[in-house]
Formats: sequence, structure tokens, C-alpha cells
Amino acid sequence: MDANKTAAHFDLTGKVAIVTGGSRGLGFEMSKAFAEAGADVIVASRKLEGCQKAAEEIVASTGRRILPFAYHAGDWAASDALCEFAYKAFGKVHVLVNNAGMSPLYDKLTNVTESLYDKVLQVNLRGPFRLSSLIGERMAAGEGGSIINVSSIAAVQPSPGELPYAMAKAGINAFTIGLARAFGPKVRVNCIMPGPFLTDIAKAWDLEAFKQRAENTIPLKRGGEADEVVGAALYFASGASSYTTGSILKIDGGSAFPAA
Repeated sequence: MDANKTAAHFDLTGKVAIVTGGSRGLGFEMSKAFAEAGADVIVASRKLEGCQKAAEEIVASTGRRILPFAYHAGDWAASDALCEFAYKAFGKVHVLVNNAGMSPLYDKLTNVTESLYDKVLQVNLRGPFRLSSLIGERMAAGEGGSIINVSSIAAVQPSPGELPYAMAKAGINAFTIGLARAFGPKVRVNCIMPGPFLTDIAKAWDLEAFKQRAENTIPLKRGGEADEVVGAALYFASGASSYTTGSILKIDGGSAFPAA
């Protein structure tokens, strides 16, 4: 096997990527991986300071052009602004990752307020819909591209403490399949469906209790590390997945659909 030919399948030289929620966790690892593969990247997230810090770190290690952009996925007009910024800065976009998300805690369903419910659906579902519609239409009219949605195993195995989030992520799964049909053949649309990853969100977990549950419920017996999303992201972003669209890839250590 020729290692250079294998690497070429995942090469993103000359490509432009947008990663929402790109300043930390899975989003940061994807942003960095795309830059290491040769892409220029827009790191978009709610806090500009975090985007700037992430961009500086990626520039220092890769030398690529990395631009920060303050983006609130729940704000409809913010998607329009991000699209215009990207095309003004680069003139094209080849990869869009809808990674921004949120899942606020609540104690029981009747204490879920209208405001919390709306916010969760807006950030997790409405934002990806608007941004993908805008970017996807331009991709389809131009060189084509790849849209990568980030869902969650909550979409198929929801727990009582995350139902609005799970509903939104189930919508993302359906959206992925419909969008692949809407923008094919020039635009591929796929979805990464992560399980429990030990990112910043895990700081709110009882990690000892999680480790005990993982021993019994996750075949790999642990949570994922943030950089373990990279293989799936590079596959969907690059020519390696040239005949893959409308797919949902579960990366969860085997935790969803456990054996009875």
C-alpha cells in the first residue's frame, strides 16, 4: 500500500471549512485536524475571545489561515452573517460542520420552561437548518462540498434528563438525510452521532459514577477523548467519502443499542 496515495484521500489542501462550536471540545479538534490536512478554517462560536484563542493556537501549529467569528447558532440572522463573512473572506466554502449545541440541565420535565425549550431547539436544530440551507445552496451552485452535522446518541436513545436536546438531535438525523437529497449530487451531507466524550461538558458529570456505568454499559468501557472524533470528521470532509451521503455514523464506544 502506498502511504502517500492513502493520505491523499484525506487531503484538504486548498479547501475552506467552517466549524461551528469550533473553539473547544470536538469542534476544536475538528478545526485543527482540517487545518493539519491543508484547509483554511473559520472557527465560529458564541464567544469571540474563545474563537480568537483557538485560531491563534491552530495558526501556530499549522500555519494555515484561521479566522475567528462570533456566532450564536440560535440567532437566525447570525447564520446569514456567518455565510456572508465566509464568502467575503474566501470566496468559497467546501466543508461545513454544524457542531454548536447545548443541553441545559433540569430536574423534571414540568420544570422545563418555554424559554429553555425554545433555546435548545433554536441552537441545536434551527441554526443548522438555516446555515446549511445558505451554505449548501452556494456549494451546490459552485464547486460542491461536504456538510457534516453533529448529532448525539440521545437522538436514538434519549434519557429523561435531556429530552428537548434529544428531540433536536433526532431532527438533525432526519435533516441530514433530507438535505443530502436536496443538495445532491454536488453536496454530500452526513452526520456524526457521538456518545459520551470527555470534553468540557464532562466537568459537570460525576466522573466516578460515569466510570462505573461505562464498565457495564459501554463495550469499550470508557468515554471518548475529544481527538477521537477526527477520523470520522476527516472521512466525511474529504474525498475519502466521495460515495457517502445521507449517512449517520455512531462514534460512542458501542454505548447505544447495548446488548440486552
